[in-house]
Amino acid sequence: MLSLEFAQESVAAAMAHVAVITPVYQAEGCLEELYRRLAAALAPITAEFEIIMVEDCGGDQSWEIIGELARRDPRVKGVQFSRNFGQHYGITAGLDLCDADWVVVMDCDLQDQPEEIPRLYAKAQEGYDVVLARRGRRSDTVTRRFTSWLFYRIFSYLADTEYDGDAGNYRIISRRVVENCRRMREQLRFFGGLINWMGFPTASIEVAHAPRHDGHSTYTFAKLWKLAADTIIAYSDKPLRLSIRFGFVMSFLAFAYGIYILVRALLYGSAVAGWSSLIVSLYFIGGIIISILGVIGIYLGKTFEEAKKRPLYIVARTTFPEKHTGDHG
Repeated sequence: MLSLEFAQESVAAAMAHVAVITPVYQAEGCLEELYRRLAAALAPITAEFEIIMVEDCGGDQSWEIIGELARRDPRVKGVQFSRNFGQHYGITAGLDLCDADWVVVMDCDLQDQPEEIPRLYAKAQEGYDVVLARRGRRSDTVTRRFTSWLFYRIFSYLADTEYDGDAGNYRIISRRVVENCRRMREQLRFFGGLINWMGFPTASIEVAHAPRHDGHSTYTFAKLWKLAADTIIAYSDKPLRLSIRFGFVMSFLAFAYGIYILVRALLYGSAVAGWSSLIVSLYFIGGIIISILGVIGIYLGKTFEEAKKRPLYIVARTTFPEKHTGDHG
C-alpha cells in the first residue's frame, strides 16, 4: 500500500517540461501526421512532454483519432467540447488543463511546422517568456493574405495596440505567462491579444509557413470579420471615442455652414433654399446617430454577456482524468 501511494504521489508530482496545445476542428486527415512530427520534434528537447488536442466538435472522425492516439501514447491528452466554442476557447481550455514549464500553442493543420519547436525553445532559453513564430511568405491565397493583413491593421488601430499579424497563434510561452493567462476570464477570447497585453519579455524568430496538409481553412471571410469586430470591442473603447470625435466634427461643420447661410442672407438678402439638401442632411445625421447608438448597444450587450459569468467552455469528455479548474463543466 505504501509503495502504491508513493507511486501515485510520484505520478501526481511529475510535470511535463514542454506541452503542445492545438485546437482541432475538422482535422481528421492530419492528426496522425501531426502527432508523428510533434513527437519527433519534441524528443530531442525532452522525453517529458505532452500533447493536448482540444476537439471543437467539428463533426468528423477527429475525436476517434485523438482517442486512438491517446491509447497508444499517454502523453497525448484529448479534450472534446460539448459543442463548437471556437479556436481561441480551445486554446483557453488547453492552457487551463496543461501542466508544463513551457507551452507551445499551434494550429493543427501543419501550416505551423512542428520542426520549428526546437528553435522556439532555444530562443526562449535566452531569457524570453514569449517567443513568436513569425511567418515569412504565407502559403495562402492572395485573398486570404490580404484579408488577414487588413484584419490585423484595423485591429491594431482600433484596439490601440501594436499586434504582429505575421505571428499568428504559433509561439512558445513560459509557465508564468500561462498562469497569468488563466487569470483573465473575459468572455471574448483573443489569445494573441491577451499575451500581447501582458507585456512579458518577447522575442520572435522567422519560420517557414507550409501549405495545409489536408482540407481547407474553416475561417471564412465572415468569420474573420466577426472575430475582428468582437475582438476590437473586447480590447478597446476606441470606437466609442471615435464616434464622439466624429460627432464633434459634424457639429462644427453644421455650425460653420449655418453661419455661412446667415451671413449670406444678411449681406445678399438671398432666401434660404435647399429642401432636398435639408432632407438628405437629416437622413445622414439620423443614420450617424443610429450607428453610434448601435456601437453603444454592442458595448452594452458585451457587458451583459460578461455579467452572466457563464463558463468559457464546457468539456464533454477527455481521454484522461480531468483536473478541476473551477471554470468549466
